[in-house]
Amino acid sequence: MFLSILLLLLQPAEGANSTLSCYDDQGNTVDWFYLYKLPRPHEAPREEGLKYLLQEEKSEGWVDGSVLVEDTSGALGRTVGPLYEEGELGYILYNDQPPEKDRLENAHRSAGHTKGVVLFDDKQGFWLVHSTPHFPPLKTEGKFSYPESGTQNGQNFICVTYPLDRFETIGEQLKINQPHVYDCHIPESLASSVPSMVNLCKENQHRRNSSNAPPPSYSSANRSVSLLSLGGKEFISFAKGAAFDNDLYHSWVAPALQADLLVQFWRRSTGILESDCDPSYKVLNIQLLSPGQKLTFKSTEDHSKWAASVSGDWVCVGDINRNEAEEKRGGGTVCHKNAVVWKAYRATALQCDSCSGAVEQCETALLY
Repeated sequence: MFLSILLLLLQPAEGANSTLSCYDDQGNTVDWFYLYKLPRPHEAPREEGLKYLLQEEKSEGWVDGSVLVEDTSGALGRTVGPLYEEGELGYILYNDQPPEKDRLENAHRSAGHTKGVVLFDDKQGFWLVHSTPHFPPLKTEGKFSYPESGTQNGQNFICVTYPLDRFETIGEQLKINQPHVYDCHIPESLASSVPSMVNLCKENQHRRNSSNAPPPSYSSANRSVSLLSLGGKEFISFAKGAAFDNDLYHSWVAPALQADLLVQFWRRSTGILESDCDPSYKVLNIQLLSPGQKLTFKSTEDHSKWAASVSGDWVCVGDINRNEAEEKRGGGTVCHKNAVVWKAYRATALQCDSCSGAVEQCETALLY
């Protein structure tokens, strides 16, 4: 009896993960996952705005999330939760719409339109790129939570687990993005491995201490790099700064991947770029979506920023929109070639803006 009680006490608490990694809903470490937080239908209960679809390496497409996205036992909560535990962890939290408790209310406006979480220790960690405003909470909040402001519209997340030696390159990519870093810490024990992360954190601290501090600097106008995950899968990071001064998708990603793209982005802003039917590569704006055929909704209800190639099995998930203002801001996307993931995202796009100006089935719109 005593031995049973002792063993029970020695078991880790639910949500406590000893390994920094992306996690699935069952608490298993995974090399990567894609999470699609569904929008809340009009006048539906709050819980309907917290449902999500998930896919990772063993999935055969979208599967229903086993809990709500705010739950600490779900994939997102299990992954980000260790940020709020003790330990020699390096982390960078960045968001152009930071949590309300970040008092530098206007500092983010000159920074990149980019959102994400980087968390690592002396062995490995993850990079989570997402579209959700006010997420995640500052470390001082002490626990994982999901913002109420993120319930209404659709949101996307891509999480990839990387070995420690990838995080210097990730920091260099973030430097180009000019992120609004609202919380960060790089322990001395990890500093020599990730000088780019150290510089990002120092810039953030300087900005907080000086109201006249300039926006984050960048090393080049744009750069793409191949990042191999812990499991050896290739992900391509496309990062642009303000100096790029052009549309990420049509001017760069489509030619780089040599593929026509269907793009989902936030449509409730000014200066929206129209679908582009350049003879080389088409980039069509998505108008109607149905991920996993679970729920059908308009792009104006979806705050996600993702692209799927028309062919070629490419999926890109990022944090920047197709509008005139964001041509002049930093941001990026992470692309991966995977037939199963591509099929899930490609089937999500139902209607697109054709180059004739009409809204048509995406397959028909591509004919112009």
